[in-house]
Amino acid sequence: MAVAAVKQANFFWEGTDKKGNRIKGKTMASSEAAVKADLRRQGIAPLKIRKESFLLSAGRGKRIKTADIAFFSRQLATMMSAGVPLVQAIDIIGRGHGNPRMQNMVLGIKADVESGNTLADSLAKQPLYFDNLFVNLVRAGEHSGALETLLDKIAAYKEKTEAIKKKIKKAMFYPAAVVVVAIVVTAILLIFVIPEFQSLFKSAGANLPAFTQMVVNLSKSVRTKGWLYLILIIAAIVGLVEGRKRSPRFHEFLDRVLLKIPVIGMVLNKAAIARFARTLSTMFAAGVNLVEALASVAGATGNVVYEKAVLKMRDQVSTGQQLNLAMSQAGIFPHVVVQMIAIGEEAGSIDTMAAKVADFYEEEVDNAVDSMSSLMEPFIMVILGILVGGLVVAMYLPIFNLGNAF
Repeated sequence: MAVAAVKQANFFWEGTDKKGNRIKGKTMASSEAAVKADLRRQGIAPLKIRKESFLLSAGRGKRIKTADIAFFSRQLATMMSAGVPLVQAIDIIGRGHGNPRMQNMVLGIKADVESGNTLADSLAKQPLYFDNLFVNLVRAGEHSGALETLLDKIAAYKEKTEAIKKKIKKAMFYPAAVVVVAIVVTAILLIFVIPEFQSLFKSAGANLPAFTQMVVNLSKSVRTKGWLYLILIIAAIVGLVEGRKRSPRFHEFLDRVLLKIPVIGMVLNKAAIARFARTLSTMFAAGVNLVEALASVAGATGNVVYEKAVLKMRDQVSTGQQLNLAMSQAGIFPHVVVQMIAIGEEAGSIDTMAAKVADFYEEEVDNAVDSMSSLMEPFIMVILGILVGGLVVAMYLPIFNLGNAF
């Protein structure tokens, strides 16, 4: 019968060391008695011990990000490669982390490992931060006796995939930020500036051109129904986000549309191929069989279109078909990628060729992001010119007729 793991909690303590100096700290244990016993073993006489409240532990600290998990992987790989025992390495990382939430999670993993669970099983209890790919690679490392080597591969994989995500965010952020600023400036002009011009034109008795009248009507509509428009915009954004989360069909539709958008689609396609190749290389190098590896690779591509294609490829490979033929039939991989994987299959070095594909496409993503930023700048200036310049022109058109009105 399996023995349930003892629930751990954080305790704040104060005590005196062998020299009589007053010291304090924080530790994770199952009870106050366990904390006292641990302190006495270290030569510390406990004075005060207080259990950390749930609200305090849950509310403090920043949200745990993917970058934190990548850094945790690198630290653990480095320490284990240096010969530091697993439990001690996890303890050092947890206690030294600046984010209380991350610290609590890591120390919880340490307590779970100390209670007799494997590292893979302990990580699997934190599915929000450690996905199946991470857990499977750690499990493969534990079974093969080369955990530190696998942790190093995981760290490299996490760092590279995180770098790709940052590049994509960089590509999306600049145009999105400029468009938002343009909309805000346009709204300010419509709400505060246009009405002043309207009063001037009305007092002067000037006849408004059709374009100016349209802008005045738009200004009036924004001033009277602005909150309704804002609510509709927010509702549309929330609807898109929630629809993508809850509806697989809508999620797939959006991913297909994104892949077909000029310039942006090119970047997303290359990023998906880079993630596919990097994950495949990491899994295969870890000794995971190809069929099982493709199941993890599918979820790591970051796009439903590629995910479905890879899962279909997995089914074909499981029946004995070659990977490069399955990739060719999928119809979404460039010819050069298929040929490089084919060469890797023939030479028995899929991991090496997939790593070369990943290196190439990661560099392509980097170059594409830089090129996209350069291409978007004039396009964005045109949008700003049309929005803001159009309003200015509309307001100055009647001024040319004011002389006739007097």
